[in-house]
Amino acid sequence: MSKLTNSLNNSLARVAGKLLLASLTSLLLQTSALAAAIEIDRVVAVVNNAVITQYELQSRVARAVAQLAAQKTAQPPRRQLEKQLLERMITETALMQVAEDTNIRLEGLALDRAIARIAQSNKMSPEAFREALEAEGMDFSTFREQIRMEMTIARLKEREVDNKLVITDAEIDNYLTNSTQLGSQQDEYRLAHILVLTPEGASPEKLAELKTKAEKALDELKAGADFVQVSAAYSDTQNAVQGGVLGWRAETQLPSLYAGVVRDLQPGDVSPVLRSGNGFHILKLLDKRGKNVQTVIKQTRARHILVKTNEVVNDNDARNRLLQLKERIENGADFAALAKLHSDDLSASRGGDLNWLNPGDTVPEFERAMDSLRADEVSAPVQSPFGWHLIQVQERRDQDITEQRKRLEARSAIRERKSEEAFEDWVRQARDRAYVEYRLEENR
Repeated sequence: MSKLTNSLNNSLARVAGKLLLASLTSLLLQTSALAAAIEIDRVVAVVNNAVITQYELQSRVARAVAQLAAQKTAQPPRRQLEKQLLERMITETALMQVAEDTNIRLEGLALDRAIARIAQSNKMSPEAFREALEAEGMDFSTFREQIRMEMTIARLKEREVDNKLVITDAEIDNYLTNSTQLGSQQDEYRLAHILVLTPEGASPEKLAELKTKAEKALDELKAGADFVQVSAAYSDTQNAVQGGVLGWRAETQLPSLYAGVVRDLQPGDVSPVLRSGNGFHILKLLDKRGKNVQTVIKQTRARHILVKTNEVVNDNDARNRLLQLKERIENGADFAALAKLHSDDLSASRGGDLNWLNPGDTVPEFERAMDSLRADEVSAPVQSPFGWHLIQVQERRDQDITEQRKRLEARSAIRERKSEEAFEDWVRQARDRAYVEYRLEENR
């Protein structure tokens, strides 16, 4: 009996062993097949304490290719596009690290509001906008992260550059003088831009290499290549895939490097390679238009009496007080005298006088009521976010504010030009301060 039992046990053990071996073999084969099917993600660049992976780079390349296809633009060579997009991702990563280190963080609510505004500008609800993005193959979380990055970099620019800019009256006067002498008040230019950034303190050999890169881009343009395609392949600007379009600018609104070039270009022309402290530039003139426009607006001189609401004075109380004052004015009381006694506005000391008002100077509720009045007419009580008003229009006039508009435009143009130049320089310095290790070529 024991021999039979032992023999049976040995047979079962052999069968079990074979079954176990078969199961292990099957499992190993399945694991190998799964490993073969999954491509291991690799690091293609190290930026300080962060990494950029092959998957992230290829996702970015795929989006750029789709965008170029949507623009009906042929894509540049794949390897060249990868290298160019990796450079932009390195710069973006360095900037996001600066933002993180200096406590610039965008919370979920701010992002939600920004995306809601984008959806509204496209005349969609946030839900419909998300569905539309996903229908076009855009992952919503990727889109959200892109918006977060753009908003973060914009805040960096505002803090590090824009808030430190100073525009003097002398600069505005000089801008307007040059505008008159150059005749640039007559023309505005719509430009596209390619920028090959140069590192601070770059060696002569490195500068020669980057200049050759810019010249190669120019040679391709002269040979008839599409500007958007060349921009995507060579340019270091944030909107390179969109063709580096700068929009409409007056000549004196452009960086001084560009100003002497654009007036000699015709729409469709491309500039030679231009050198600045930040790098090598190529411009394309997309269009040109006249700008000599006189600005005449209708101004209103008005005065008002304001009664603010609070814990003691509610809406009914404020409205009734103003109705009583209106009745007194209609019976001959002096508006200015009553304003000095009863108005809660800073204009009370001037009898409620608001001086000459341009369209848009007041809140919409106030402006609508004021625009409906005849000269010397007193309004019914009008509610605004500030409280309740009685409004009287004293007179109206058509006013030429061309010079005032020119000074405002000059200030804006100088600020924009200074901001662009300063931010390019600041980005270059932030990029140069970052530790960067390239691993893209190792993974090929």
